[in-house]
Amino acid sequence: MGYTLNATDNYHIKDLNSLGWELTVGNALYPENSPCRSVLQTKASFGVHLYRFLEKLIDFNEIYNILEIGGGLGYLMHDFLTLNPQLTPTMLDISPYLLEKQKEILKEFNVNFLQSDILKMEMNAFSAYDLIIMNENLGDLPALVPHGTYISDPQDDAASYLEKASYFKQKYNIPFAAQETINIGALTLLENICRAKVEYIYLSEHSCEALVPEFLKPYINIESSGTPEKISLKGHNEYTIKFSYLQKIAQMFNYNVRRGPIADFLPLDFNDRLCATLRLTTPFTAEQEIIQQFVHDLYKYEYMIMIKDGK
Repeated sequence: MGYTLNATDNYHIKDLNSLGWELTVGNALYPENSPCRSVLQTKASFGVHLYRFLEKLIDFNEIYNILEIGGGLGYLMHDFLTLNPQLTPTMLDISPYLLEKQKEILKEFNVNFLQSDILKMEMNAFSAYDLIIMNENLGDLPALVPHGTYISDPQDDAASYLEKASYFKQKYNIPFAAQETINIGALTLLENICRAKVEYIYLSEHSCEALVPEFLKPYINIESSGTPEKISLKGHNEYTIKFSYLQKIAQMFNYNVRRGPIADFLPLDFNDRLCATLRLTTPFTAEQEIIQQFVHDLYKYEYMIMIKDGK
């Protein structure tokens, strides 16, 4: 069994010129009149919800330097800085288009911007940050996808990453299956961050291990294979994340780990109107369709918060 490498860097550097077709949870919640806000207990944007959730777990008086990797349009960091202007953020993105969008929305704040491939960043550079955030974009990192031809060229990127996968399997006792897609970029990045002893880390993405609470199963159907699944998007493919493998790495570096669906900090206002919308086999309106997808994503997306032991 061989592997090919699924990479999205060329797409994000050269071709990406809009996020209109890829509606993230954060983008869906940003407009004040968003129908997605109407189904939540607290009608606020994603960044506000996340900040309020994190401040229950970490002391923001200890947080100054933040690195956000792949910050999209900059909405999350705009919320953080509005709530806590003492923060000094760096926005790192491989996409020149998105960096320009971030500069526009964050122009009123003191923010550093860096265009770079996060996997080429020197490991010791991470140690400058108190908190690292990577929200809804781990699936953009390289993934090893199984196929029938063995790759033997040692200069090939896939072959190099395959050697890395063998290292992870042995070092962290990760039981990769024979036909399993491997989130090699996510594993590599998290190990680099953990080695730098960053005190606080937040990650989120579509999960291949997502679960729906029993009371919601009549309303939401999520089938999770337990192995990374392909998501076909404009100009590129992404893969869902196996968070249990990331958890193994974090715990080996003595991080306390909290995982769950992002619904943990975006709780639903579960009323009769929402139930009726979720029960529809075919939505009658665009708003109902948006709400159905949004609620689905609240449980399909998983987050992982890592806090260095002793903090």
